Amino acid sequence: MPTSESPSSLRVTTAQIDRSLLEQTAPPAKPQSTEQSLIDSCVHCGFCLSTCPSYRVIGKETDSPRGRVYLMNGLNQGEFTLTDTTVEHFDTCLGCLACVSTCPSGVEYDQLITSARAQIEQHYQRSLPQRLLRKMLFSLLPYPQRLRRLLGPLQLYQKTGLQALLRQSGLLERVLPKSLVAMESLLPPIQSQAFTDPGPEIFPAQGKRRYRVGLILGCIQRLFLSEVNRATLRVLTANGCEVVIPKSQGCCAALPHHQGQVDQAKDLARQMIDSFADTELDAVIINASGCGHTLKEYGQILKEDVVYCDRAQAFAHKVKDVQEFLDEVGLTTPLSPLQAEPLTVVYQDACHMLHGQKIQAQPRHLLQQIPGLELREPRDAFLCCGSAGVYNILQPEIAEELGQQKVQNLTQTGATLIASANVGCTMQIRKHLDEQDHTTPVLHPMQLLDCSIRGVAWSTASAGNAQDRSL
Repeated sequence: MPTSESPSSLRVTTAQIDRSLLEQTAPPAKPQSTEQSLIDSCVHCGFCLSTCPSYRVIGKETDSPRGRVYLMNGLNQGEFTLTDTTVEHFDTCLGCLACVSTCPSGVEYDQLITSARAQIEQHYQRSLPQRLLRKMLFSLLPYPQRLRRLLGPLQLYQKTGLQALLRQSGLLERVLPKSLVAMESLLPPIQSQAFTDPGPEIFPAQGKRRYRVGLILGCIQRLFLSEVNRATLRVLTANGCEVVIPKSQGCCAALPHHQGQVDQAKDLARQMIDSFADTELDAVIINASGCGHTLKEYGQILKEDVVYCDRAQAFAHKVKDVQEFLDEVGLTTPLSPLQAEPLTVVYQDACHMLHGQKIQAQPRHLLQQIPGLELREPRDAFLCCGSAGVYNILQPEIAEELGQQKVQNLTQTGATLIASANVGCTMQIRKHLDEQDHTTPVLHPMQLLDCSIRGVAWSTASAGNAQDRSL
């Protein structure tokens, strides 16, 4: 952990930066410059350090937002090149955007780190194992139909007891690379609903139709937490929304966008826009914060596409997180208690919800409308859980420490239940709850609202036993 120092004493100097950044065995191609005006907006005040999760864990200036901005400037000025050491400091960034919320100068660090990672992917040659790992992730995770082909073998792996046997034996850690061990450790139980998406493309509103909305299913969520989508669908229709779910929708592009895969991100964004074309919607609803933040950035992602730039802006303008939308339009259906006695819940602020979309009060407001529900707040609510898309796969050791801290902070509230509105956070938190022998369930706020609307106990959602299988 870094020592406590005042911001002024932490100003970046050349001496603080690892001199190995200047070493290079062969002159690599000069990277395309990050916009200098964005870099110059950083005044090196150091306020970002206390909120940066990678700096908290590693304790090195170069693994902080301020240090990375210094490196970006050095790359622009030709002082540094993309060596293994330089790239490592950019790779340790979670992209959680806590620094954006903290920065008094309004530095657009999200744009800076996205640009830097695009430069890395274009001009830097990673090691063969890293290239293979990233190729697998980018070729599989953003394509739910490809990933769905693995569900059968994965379910067999779980139901035969092989998963439990291998985990108990420690064989996985001895045989597999750390990244693959981390990937396997996040795997939730495969439910039968994961093999198919919700049936029709249009679900009618219950009672009078108030709004017509689209619903984005996501990639990982539609397969590994499909019960969240079904609960979201029921909540929306119960509150007067006609819901459109285009079958042609794919990935929102969050994973490739955050990891510098520019062309893939643009292709996926175009596909998503096309899938909702001519649907005449009041809003496009998403229930995963990482996806929502990227969807709202389509105008930026496709700003140079003369065909899609205007359509991207219009699409992004309609995107709403489901909690943001329901808080804005109001709930119209009666809510019931989730259990006989008061239920204590701690809400987990996902980074791209809190820092990226600036959504904090709305989820709490919705949950507080459930009779008998008491909200509790954790320490360091702003601190990333370590999931950060595929960060817990690419940087498992740092993610491990952050996950442990997050679970400790959440469980110390004494809450009966944890509410999490992002699929990555949920999987990460559940993993570390298991590792620390906690049995506290983690549910999406939509699952809690769904149970309250249907008048069933919250344990119904926790067990994955939603009554209405038609959704």
